Amino acid sequence: METTNIKAFGTEAANAPLNEMNINRRKATPHDVEIEILFCGVCHSDLHTARSEWGPSMYPCVPGHEIVGRVVNVGGHVSKFKVGDLVGVGCMVDSCRECQYCQEGLEQYCEPGMTGTYNSPDKHLQDTPTFGGYSESIVVDENYVLRIPENLDLAATAPLLCAGITTYSPLHHWKVSQGMKVGIVGIGGLGHMGIKIAKAMGATVVAFTTSESKFAEAKRLGADEVVLSKDAGQMAAYRGKLHFILDAVSAEHDINAYLALLRVDGSLALVGAPEQPLPVAAFSIIMGRKSFAGSMIGGIAETQEMLDFCGEHNITADIEMIDIQNINEAYERLLKGDVKYRFVIDMASLKNKN
Repeated sequence: METTNIKAFGTEAANAPLNEMNINRRKATPHDVEIEILFCGVCHSDLHTARSEWGPSMYPCVPGHEIVGRVVNVGGHVSKFKVGDLVGVGCMVDSCRECQYCQEGLEQYCEPGMTGTYNSPDKHLQDTPTFGGYSESIVVDENYVLRIPENLDLAATAPLLCAGITTYSPLHHWKVSQGMKVGIVGIGGLGHMGIKIAKAMGATVVAFTTSESKFAEAKRLGADEVVLSKDAGQMAAYRGKLHFILDAVSAEHDINAYLALLRVDGSLALVGAPEQPLPVAAFSIIMGRKSFAGSMIGGIAETQEMLDFCGEHNITADIEMIDIQNINEAYERLLKGDVKYRFVIDMASLKNKN
């Protein structure tokens, strides 16, 4: 297969910093869209994968799955996009397309496994991993490319491709709507999107944080009420009051304290990814027929639905723009939670010399 050599930023090993490198991309096949990458969000998954913290990573590793760009070339059979279109690519670039989940539009749960935007075996280039958005361009099958609403700021839209769909999907699945009281736990990259989206769905939003300094921030993002989760009295006031809770915390925390806040038949969906198991007491779910669930990104159709919803409600992420040359420093800040609320790389910086 014909390839072209492009610039990217990635790493050769778990303990090595990210540096400029050259990678090969396939040239567009009949069903492919070639995209010049304009902006790429920085997700915690990027850091974990670059450092091989979620199982063995494939090297070289070029992270990035919150991609916004412009179509610069299309294959001869492409019908959904044309040169000049503003598009996005999220966490996956392919799936088997044949299993029951792919058929149902749940490609993220593909039985043989979806093809991740990075760190997956490349279906087209043998013995090569897929390379993500920390690069000049990307070539993706048109069925895994998304249309970006024209009214949204492009840089601030990039994080919607992961953080946006990760929070929209469970809120949509559990039918969050007007008249419901919804808890959002953790006000970070995921949580701040959860607040905005739940509010736009019509819910009364209750934000939970361990830090009083985030109260004003949570209100600014759209929370109707804010609770200091370390304060037993404040937590007790919400016992049995919430229809749904979206838990976006990746650190160890007491899940039972939040399950207690659900109404009968309420559900808590975990989208954060704590490293250690979270103990769940049997009576936390038995009493009240409660559900403790999880959720992972969304299918292609649902991701497009999320983008359209965000376009309609003018929702984007709160971002801090960086140059690609500052990615290693951004990773260190990410580890400390020192970002409000998502780093986004201006990929024009990749054209600059270090």
